Amino acid sequence: MGYNLPMRKAITTIAATVFFAVSLSAGEKNMMHCFAFTAIESATQADWDAWFKANDEMPKKMKGIVKRVWYGKLRVPLNIFQIPGDASKKLRGGEKSVTTDVTYRPRQWGMCMELEGLNSLDAYAKHPYHKEWEGIYGKVRVAGTTTYDILGQ
Repeated sequence: MGYNLPMRKAITTIAATVFFAVSLSAGEKNMMHCFAFTAIESATQADWDAWFKANDEMPKKMKGIVKRVWYGKLRVPLNIFQIPGDASKKLRGGEKSVTTDVTYRPRQWGMCMELEGLNSLDAYAKHPYHKEWEGIYGKVRVAGTTTYDILGQ
C-alpha cells in the first residue's frame, strides 16, 4: 500500500518540522544553576508559600538574567554527610582515611534556574532581588546547600 503524493508531502513536512524544532534546542548555551537543600523542620506553610512565590517572581524581577525556574521536593533525598574542616582538609590533601564525627544532612528540596548565558551567575548574585530572595529562602532551609552548575554545550 503506497502513499499518494499529497500524503507523502505532508509526512515529509511534519518530519522536517519536528527535526527542525528539536535541533533548535540542541546545544543550548545557557547555564542551569541548581542546588539542593535541607528543609527547616519548623518552617511554616506561610514561609514555604513565600518561598514558592519568590521563586516564581525571579524571572520577572531578574529579566535578562533568569529565564526559568524549577523547584520542589526531591524524589529521593540526597544523602549528604558533612565532614569537619580538619578531616575534610586531610582527605582533600590525599589521605585515604580519617577518623572523625560527621553530620548527616539529607537534602529533601531542590531548585534549578536557567540563566541567560554563562556569564549570568555573577549578575544573578549581585542583583538586588537576589538579596530579597535569600531572606525568604533562609526561612525554609538549614544553612548550607549542595550547589552545582550545568553548562550548555
